[in-house]
Amino acid sequence: MQKEITLPVSDITRFIPQQHPIVMIDELYESDGLTTVTKFLIKADGLFVEDNQLKEPGLIENIAQTAAAGMGYQFVKQGEPIPVGFIGAIKYLQITRLPKVGDIITTQVTVLDTVLDITLIKGEIQLNNIFIASCEMKIVLKK
Repeated sequence: MQKEITLPVSDITRFIPQQHPIVMIDELYESDGLTTVTKFLIKADGLFVEDNQLKEPGLIENIAQTAAAGMGYQFVKQGEPIPVGFIGAIKYLQITRLPKVGDIITTQVTVLDTVLDITLIKGEIQLNNIFIASCEMKIVLKK
């Protein structure tokens, strides 16, 4: 049964397995099954914030959670339970800048391929429309 969900959605924990304080996205802005876009405000008390910056593990987790939110959103729309996903591999990680406390980053994840329960995605993070990080991830769903 198809469920109607209006975007953007700020009740993000409906779609991801993470709970606070590890939640690294604030708003699901767009999701069409292939592309997902989220926004995240960097807060001083954030788990991966050090020296007033969101560190590298936080950027990686932000991309992974954006992918999870997109997949979770699609499962909820279909009326299906959300499976747990795991990062199987990370490739081509590039980080050009770390965002600071108070910055809002926009993350876009695009599904490149899906085989059985393994999805290959490309994630890209921007700050003020300027590229700051990207990578490819293999995500394995446990159904």
